[in-house]
Amino acid sequence: MAEVISVTNLLHHVLSGESEVLEFKESFNDEAVESLVAFMNARGGILLLGIKDSGDICGFDIGKKTLEDIANKIQEATDPRIQPSITNISYENKIVVVITVTPSLSCPISFRGRYFRRVGKSNQRMSHEEIMQRIISSNGTTWDAAIEPNATLNDLNLNNIRRFIDMVNSSGRHPVPDNVAPFDFLRKLKLIFDDKPTRASILLFCDDPEEYFGSAFLKLGRFRSPTLIVDDREMHGSLLNQLDGTMAWFRERLETAFIITGNPQREVIWEYPLDAIRESVINLLCHRDYTSGAHSQIRLYDERLEFWNAGGLPLGLTTEMLFTEHDSFPRNRKIAEAFFYMGLVERWGSGTTRIAKELQEYKHPLPMFKSEAGTFRLFFYRVPLENIANNTLDYHTENLTDRQLKAVEYVKKFGSITNAKYREIVNTSRETAKRDLKSLIMSGILIQDGAGYLTKYKLK
Repeated sequence: MAEVISVTNLLHHVLSGESEVLEFKESFNDEAVESLVAFMNARGGILLLGIKDSGDICGFDIGKKTLEDIANKIQEATDPRIQPSITNISYENKIVVVITVTPSLSCPISFRGRYFRRVGKSNQRMSHEEIMQRIISSNGTTWDAAIEPNATLNDLNLNNIRRFIDMVNSSGRHPVPDNVAPFDFLRKLKLIFDDKPTRASILLFCDDPEEYFGSAFLKLGRFRSPTLIVDDREMHGSLLNQLDGTMAWFRERLETAFIITGNPQREVIWEYPLDAIRESVINLLCHRDYTSGAHSQIRLYDERLEFWNAGGLPLGLTTEMLFTEHDSFPRNRKIAEAFFYMGLVERWGSGTTRIAKELQEYKHPLPMFKSEAGTFRLFFYRVPLENIANNTLDYHTENLTDRQLKAVEYVKKFGSITNAKYREIVNTSRETAKRDLKSLIMSGILIQDGAGYLTKYKLK
């Protein structure tokens, strides 16, 4: 449903400035239509005509047929033709035209044969791979469900398939007939069609999927700085082999501590929770854009851990939603199904919340998610291992960043803090401020009062 614009929220939009869902234009031109298309190929958005880039309201001249002419020009320049909501509002004897569009949940929209999507405050050309992914998704399927025409069943390793069947049988999440033939079971799961392997089965069961998808491997590195790499490793083979190899690499390189509990065996404390790492690696494998030429990367620094993946968040999903239960939008549905049947994921759409929960229970800060054009990144932030092992930190007071400590002191002194004030006192971005404040809420330190731009954060 299109947002109803009043004078009050018009001024709020103007004060907020241009963003991923808002653009100002003094006049109506091709750039305005380009922005509407970019909005529809992302999260939707609002175009305000009669406002300068600076936010000054200059007004837009309209006659009896102006809005109708704008609607016609938009339809003529777009394919499929779009029909946005177009209204106008008066402020201090000046007219502002409000054009609102919602996300295109089916096929991508083009402007004179070119495709754009909104990223931050700019419109970016969509790559051929991204366009094809959107078209495939609009048909109710995903890239990995299609047959790989150059492959044969001989490309699939029977041992990999038997291991998969054993794991499915052990998980109990899908019935496995007694003495089922390996290929018959894959046919039942629609991983084989007409005696041809799907792309998912190549990635899951082939010993060398890079023969067909050149970037289908993981690159791991131990970094001292962004340019100083002290350890470099690549994980190849089937997706399960990549997962196993990656977890073995972490077990070799992460620091550990031991706690004497009185039981016969000592409790091992890892530098990062292994369950959160495993979930993150599975997300890389399941949600990677295999049509991209970029491989997935994992970077282990002294103070943080980074997961880099090809392919940004799907339409309709934001980084903020990843901290809560949300609908699942698997880029590779058949691969995600296979991992679910094997018991490697609990249920779709809950992986990121489990990662956040595992980190919190380990007394780490919440993770940070970044989604940009064609790339998704996940960040873990390290807490000194001795503090976890000795349980010397009170998460509610000491295990906070310097930024968060400044915010808590500010709230103690002034009673509340806003996102804008937080950014001002710690000199950080809006996204980082959101993450830090949400972490303080989940830690039980702050509570949220109000909503939208009126939100304040107070001590609980």
